[in-house]
Amino acid sequence: MKRFHAKFLRSATSEAQFPPAGAPEIAFLGRSNVGKSSLINALLGSRDARVSSTPGRTRAINFFALTDTPERQQPQIIFADLPGYGYAKLSKSVSAEWPKFIEPYLRDRPTLALCICLVDSTIAPKASDAQLFDFLEAAERSYRIVGTKADRLSGNGRSQALKALRAAYGEHVLLVSAKTGAGMKELWAEITSVG
Repeated sequence: MKRFHAKFLRSATSEAQFPPAGAPEIAFLGRSNVGKSSLINALLGSRDARVSSTPGRTRAINFFALTDTPERQQPQIIFADLPGYGYAKLSKSVSAEWPKFIEPYLRDRPTLALCICLVDSTIAPKASDAQLFDFLEAAERSYRIVGTKADRLSGNGRSQALKALRAAYGEHVLLVSAKTGAGMKELWAEITSVG
């Protein structure tokens, strides 16, 4: 598994604050309590992700530059940690709870290469997640559905969760655990395939 060095780039609360378009960007999206920050930290192998300890507090897109060596100046991949879309249902334009700059980022960002859409594998599929996937398809964005918290399920529980997620969202679902590292190698392979 390829190891990257991560450096915080910036937080953006408007399109004007997005970093200059360059390296492919991987966006991480999910409900506020899905374990997004834990997954990003596990992928980075550190606690580089600037996160709030309270779900739903992130109100900016946090950008992280990934390089294969600490000395490299230009990022090879950029992670974009998007605000969670909370517990309310998604509106027609993603979510009324999301700040106004989220939709333009997802629709128009030229370097957005892949959206990692996180769903909680320990709960039943949610209509709000399906609405997000519909939005990404309408925007013609590539996305991957990743079920988090797989370590909280037994072997049979993981099989049942995967079956339920695939029945709701399609076959292309990957279960992962930020705690045990399960599924991380496969997720990294997908991320680096676009970089």
